[in-house]
Amino acid sequence: MLTACLKVLSPKSIENLVFHEGSGLDGVVKRIIYKTDDDDYDSHHSEANSTYLLQHAEATRFNLFTGFQTVPEREESFKVNETVSVHCGFYSDNGGFKISDDDVRYMRTCKVVVSTCAFGGGDDLYQPIGMVNSSIGKVCYVAFWDAVTLSTQEAEGKLTGDNEMIGRWRIIVVKNLPFVDQRLNGKIPKMLTHRLFPEASYSIWVDSKYQFRRDPIGVLEALLWRTNSTFAISEHGARTNIYDEGKAIVQKHKATPEEVEVQLTQYRQDGMPDEKRLHGLKALAEASIIVRELTPLTNHFMCAWFNEVVRFTSRDQLSFPYVLWRLNMPGINMFPVCTRRDLVNSLGHTRKVKPLTQTNTDSSTA
Repeated sequence: MLTACLKVLSPKSIENLVFHEGSGLDGVVKRIIYKTDDDDYDSHHSEANSTYLLQHAEATRFNLFTGFQTVPEREESFKVNETVSVHCGFYSDNGGFKISDDDVRYMRTCKVVVSTCAFGGGDDLYQPIGMVNSSIGKVCYVAFWDAVTLSTQEAEGKLTGDNEMIGRWRIIVVKNLPFVDQRLNGKIPKMLTHRLFPEASYSIWVDSKYQFRRDPIGVLEALLWRTNSTFAISEHGARTNIYDEGKAIVQKHKATPEEVEVQLTQYRQDGMPDEKRLHGLKALAEASIIVRELTPLTNHFMCAWFNEVVRFTSRDQLSFPYVLWRLNMPGINMFPVCTRRDLVNSLGHTRKVKPLTQTNTDSSTA
């Protein structure tokens, strides 16, 4: 019998675990200021310049949700200071990704959150297993859906009750998704957990193709607290190099050759090395599970990463090494592939995602 890679404490030990209030890791970044349309207009964008940016954005995916990050602002966002000012979604009240007041109130109660999403009628919702009884009241399980996924699931008899729950999952239906590309819409709950759950201390992201099968508090202890880490992500199982990853993305038709070339050309110009390891870590990650403490340090990392997938391709595994290289964030635990397999059951994607159209955005998007 194979020995498990993930060494989780026994249920009794998890019950007796003293909840960590932080890693104590002394990161440089202490405070983040999130850019908004009010800030940018008042500080350095004239009305004429704002009009120009909106027109220019037609050729990009920047919009009123992301803000219109300029090339100098991109460069500035990678500077690590005690206070950083960055674009990080939710730029304008008119930018979309609208959540009901009841759901916002619920999300503010979460201290530890396990989250997933399915937009465009995508995957089924797999119920988590393996929780210790003492953890159940301490963890929020949140699934972000849009109206298309909700109607698809309801048609199959999967209904939310008065408490908006399906099993252990709280279903949060998002209106006015800001991107036509559903993969990009999915990056919002994946990467911007700290914007959605402002009171949370820890988050575990699980892609919708997986069933999470471990106790969340036990996972935090194993992957963060025990190793004095603030961010844990799986190593890539097949490739080690960002440029090889680019070739694989094109070969698998997950992005066009032109899109990938634009991104990798920029990275080469920025001096991105052709290395298998960066700052002592494996250069490539498999980003279907992300475990992190929500600190200014990791939040800065995720903001920068999100902006890269908006500016370039939606393939977050292509931009992760670049952000890792630029920010050199301490406290990263890149765990082996076998640990990822111990965390989840891989049940696969169940249906093809429907592209976003005017009729399923719930109202017009910006």
